[in-house]
Amino acid sequence: MNASDLVTINPETSDGTPVFKGTHVPVRILFKYLADNYSLEEFLECFPSVPRELACQVLECAAAALAAAAGRPGATG
Repeated sequence: MNASDLVTINPETSDGTPVFKGTHVPVRILFKYLADNYSLEEFLECFPSVPRELACQVLECAAAALAAAAGRPGATG
């Protein structure tokens, strides 16, 4: 899955901040919640406009991008 299928970036809305596609929820909020030791469930409860599948796909895409940046294309988990 391509990041553009998951995230919208529009300078005319949200100042160009990447948001979950179909929502106004910035993607960075998911990572902030996780960094602050909140669970994915807690994030989804606070932002019900973000479907679970979309949040999981964004996390998988981020993991794949980090693995590729570390020289391990396609590495997961």
